[in-house]
Amino acid sequence: MSEGITTARQDSEQRDSQSQDPQQQNQQLQDPQTQQPQPDWGDEAYWKSLLDPQTHVPREYDPQTGYTEDQLRAIRHYLHQHPEPGFHEVRTTAYLARLMEQIGIPVVPTPQLGTGLIARIEGAKPGPRIALRADIDGLPVTEQADVPFASQEDGFMHACGHDLHMTYLIGAASRLATPESRANLAGTVDILFQPAEETSFGALRVISNAIDTGDADKSLDGTGKAPALAAIIGAHNMPDYQPDEIAVGKEPMMACSIRFGVTLHAQGSHGARPESGTGPIEAMATMITSLQTIVSRNISPLHPAVVSVTSVHAGSVWNVIPPEASFIGTARVFSDADAELVRQRFFTIVNGVAQAYGITADIDWPHAQPVMQSDPALGLAVADDVEHGGYATLAPIVQQMPGEDFAEFGSRTRVVFAFIGSNGRADRHYIHSPKYIGLDSSIPTGAAFYENAARRVLREIAAQ
Repeated sequence: MSEGITTARQDSEQRDSQSQDPQQQNQQLQDPQTQQPQPDWGDEAYWKSLLDPQTHVPREYDPQTGYTEDQLRAIRHYLHQHPEPGFHEVRTTAYLARLMEQIGIPVVPTPQLGTGLIARIEGAKPGPRIALRADIDGLPVTEQADVPFASQEDGFMHACGHDLHMTYLIGAASRLATPESRANLAGTVDILFQPAEETSFGALRVISNAIDTGDADKSLDGTGKAPALAAIIGAHNMPDYQPDEIAVGKEPMMACSIRFGVTLHAQGSHGARPESGTGPIEAMATMITSLQTIVSRNISPLHPAVVSVTSVHAGSVWNVIPPEASFIGTARVFSDADAELVRQRFFTIVNGVAQAYGITADIDWPHAQPVMQSDPALGLAVADDVEHGGYATLAPIVQQMPGEDFAEFGSRTRVVFAFIGSNGRADRHYIHSPKYIGLDSSIPTGAAFYENAARRVLREIAAQ
């Protein structure tokens, strides 16, 4: 565990215990429904006082130890208050660049990337090059969570906890970049703040506009090339786990994510004369119900799978049967075989129903996001490090049906992915909920994961 983070946490706990008498400590405010103590967010004015009012970076920085837990908590609150949508994280990127400058980590020029950035920590000893990745975008969700640092951006929220992810990585970067760490670091660690994960195209943007262009592989002085990227490490906070728990290993973790769209073309007519046309609405209804048989009758009941139609549209006038109708949705599976089976059955059902109703159908079935699964050898090595490293409790992997675009990096290098516990309370809300809350107490665990996983993966690759 990071010494700087541990010391800050102990100092914070000591300060809190000195500011409250025992009777006050035993009379914590209880949630009326769960009878659980409500989260202790501390004094928001104190967290804000740690940051410069103009740049919002910490007022003080000790390069020998990196950011303290209190400073990371203040950074997290600022990030949470200012979410930005995917590919528009302009202020967030500028803020992250200021933090990297304060730490002393140079940013790699990636002129075609747009938002997001790559910074680089070079160790004093030769070794492989790996990357640590955190996503940075928010969601178009209006926050309803009762926190003193709620979003100040109307209609946007860090409802997936990407503010936590950034904070984890900021903390780890500050520890990896200390003079003592650099002196003992055998290899290079890139710090990747990735844009637009929620669009499903952020990782692909990094691959096409930074990795495949060669910009991410250039040396810092621009005259040569850095070592090839040997692995990349990512994580996602997960409110179903406790803040001191980490789940990592070789098993599939998050589903293959497929988005689809269907547009039906028919002959419109007057609402009172349906026989004079071939209206698409009945066909669409038949398709939607029939598509549910893919999971119930085609996919093995032992395999997790979802086919969900999430939006439908047809017409806008009460007495006109429209010539077109459309629907969109998503499918989720955990294997390439099931993904192909879903695709085949989807096309068969949609085209068959369209033919039966005498209409035509256009199907949009773009690139499927891969299953999120760690490289087996590296995943097991990092799991061993978590189990015996003393900074977290290793928890079993519970598969999640949401997708994760970090899986796209598997097409270019070896990947390691983990769940970091961020809540675990009985009254928790899942990610993407307007009431989602990720607890500050997960920050030390997340920062320690990135730092320790980086060191373990560098050793594992160097030994192979």
